[in-house]
Amino acid sequence: MSKRDFLVEIGTEELPPKSLFTLAEAFAAGVTKGLDDASIKHGDVKWYATPRRLAVFVAGVADQQPDQQIKRQGPAVANAFGPDGQPTKAALGFAASCGVTVEQLVQVDGPKGKVLQFEGSKQGAATSSLLPGIVTSSLEGLPIARRMRWGAGSQEFVRPVHWVVMLFGSSVVEAEILGIPAGKQSQGHRFHGPKQLAIGNPAKYAEVLLEKGHVVADVAARRERIRAEVNAIAETIGGQAVIEDWLLDEVTALVEWPVPLSGRFDEQFLRLPQEVPIATMQDNQRYFPVRSSDGQLMNYFITVANIASRDPERVRDGNERVVRPRLADAAFFWDTDRKDRLEARFAALKSVTFQAKLGSLADKSMRVVTIAQRIAESIGGSAELAARAAKLSKCDLLSAMVGEFPELQGLMGKYYAQLDGEDAEVATALEEQYWPRFAGDKLPATKTGIALSVADKLDTIAGIFSIGQKPSGTKDPYGLRRAALGILRTINEHKLDLDLRRLVDGAVSLQPVTAPENIGEEIWGYLMERLRSSYLEDAGGRAVTTEMFDAVLASKPQSTLDLDIRLQALEGFLTLPEAASLAAANKRIANILRKATGDLSGIVEIGQFREPAERQLFDHVVSMERAVNPLFSRREYTGALTQLATLKEDVDRFFDSVMVMAEDPDVRANRLGLLVRLRGLFLQVADLSRLPG
Repeated sequence: MSKRDFLVEIGTEELPPKSLFTLAEAFAAGVTKGLDDASIKHGDVKWYATPRRLAVFVAGVADQQPDQQIKRQGPAVANAFGPDGQPTKAALGFAASCGVTVEQLVQVDGPKGKVLQFEGSKQGAATSSLLPGIVTSSLEGLPIARRMRWGAGSQEFVRPVHWVVMLFGSSVVEAEILGIPAGKQSQGHRFHGPKQLAIGNPAKYAEVLLEKGHVVADVAARRERIRAEVNAIAETIGGQAVIEDWLLDEVTALVEWPVPLSGRFDEQFLRLPQEVPIATMQDNQRYFPVRSSDGQLMNYFITVANIASRDPERVRDGNERVVRPRLADAAFFWDTDRKDRLEARFAALKSVTFQAKLGSLADKSMRVVTIAQRIAESIGGSAELAARAAKLSKCDLLSAMVGEFPELQGLMGKYYAQLDGEDAEVATALEEQYWPRFAGDKLPATKTGIALSVADKLDTIAGIFSIGQKPSGTKDPYGLRRAALGILRTINEHKLDLDLRRLVDGAVSLQPVTAPENIGEEIWGYLMERLRSSYLEDAGGRAVTTEMFDAVLASKPQSTLDLDIRLQALEGFLTLPEAASLAAANKRIANILRKATGDLSGIVEIGQFREPAERQLFDHVVSMERAVNPLFSRREYTGALTQLATLKEDVDRFFDSVMVMAEDPDVRANRLGLLVRLRGLFLQVADLSRLPG
């Protein structure tokens, strides 16, 4: 079967930069799925994207869909033939619908007996006839929040469409896509290559656009070209460009022919905290700031034009004139905010709603004060500093600067607190309260920052759960998943021995609503789900399984730190030769005790022993209790489990020679008590009955 390359390009008006790559990836995924669903063999798939086009290239696409084997089941044989053996109307109708005679049908086993079945084949369609439908379905499935209509037609897309290229090999695929007839004529850069470009070979698509159209269609190549040229310009200035990945991606999505050039701004704006002009340049202008070798911000920026101007000085001057009033606004916000102390904004927080049922931001701040104090006391920090930081934590939200640049919340609070003469740790905590902001982000480092960060996130989770708005599916408007992971990362990576379960109940009790009775348990379960996932997804080389985590969780550890120590001990225990047998014995014991009735308090009467094996196991259990209980109290779980492994032979002997459920109720109760004592030893680390095997 012969193969040909396939190319489809949708030419549009300027596409939204923040969703450009998502649309391109989804387009490629849709085309790939369409080919796969049609069983059309193909090679590698590559997508291209610029502000004016989405394109997908597929290498080595088979010319024809393979023949399809068809099997259709019809009526039951019992209903297909009459008493005289002649086919009934049901059989005749089914055969006719398949285009065969009854004699050509076969009898096969169905779910309720023999049925008639048609078996045949259908010749595969030509790929060229299937491609228009595949492309159309892919475009209809793109994640477009709001579609546009243009002209007098009824077509809808993210932006008006002006041309469509669709080639299968060197041949145009006859189709109409989004109201535009497909052809081989693409377009280059709006100014540098305004003439139509004929694409004769799908594999030459990017090359033709680059050489004849002044368009760098390959996103990775365009991104790296921007990065390299921006860095080179920064070096000529004597500095280093600040290139954030998100900004590099957005600039890459804004240009087809990137031409970086530098500009300057007035040195007076360097008096502002560095993050302010950086935010102004990045957020408002999509400029790359420049730092000196010692990390200080320089009064330079690098912009990326979408055109190679004949007069670059005019382009530079234009950008400098545009950024000047932006920076002047930022300076005005800074000077205005400094006229009042940060604390003076707290009263106004009473009129800012956090959540309709949970009160104002002032209400939230005061709840966080209480929780942060408890956490600070538990980790050896200052309850006084934690309370102060919590009260000031949301005040910068009412500053003019944060109103303009919301991403500077917390950071501006730190600066304003420093200017107000607040304690250094309080000021730092105001920034640290939002850490970690995303997976892999830095954690709060000061004890006050840790207390505030955990307390704020815990209050949010407790409040939202209490009003019945916990996350569901992909909906998480309050960022509770991120908050939960932030709490757990902060506690675990700092190895804090916090009683998180108790903190959850405390946070729930502070909410201004009457929460369901079991809401604390529900929040605890939610946190543990996140913790379990973090172990399974990134255990740092550790062999943690769901069963192991659940086994330890069932033993009710005092903290997540305690849980981690128990997990490590369990990992080591499971490498011992006795582990499998003892885990199986615990599973057996759990099953016995689950079905047993009566007193299961663990009381054992020596006089009720009837077999040597039960007395021997009892003596060993008693000696183990004396030996390992001190280890448990010191959390030396590994040493305790190593000693408990010596119980294996006595446990095996017990089950081989002793009938636990004896007819004599006193003997039976005594043996059950012994098993309760035995199981209780292991439960101080983990419930081994939850392990597989």
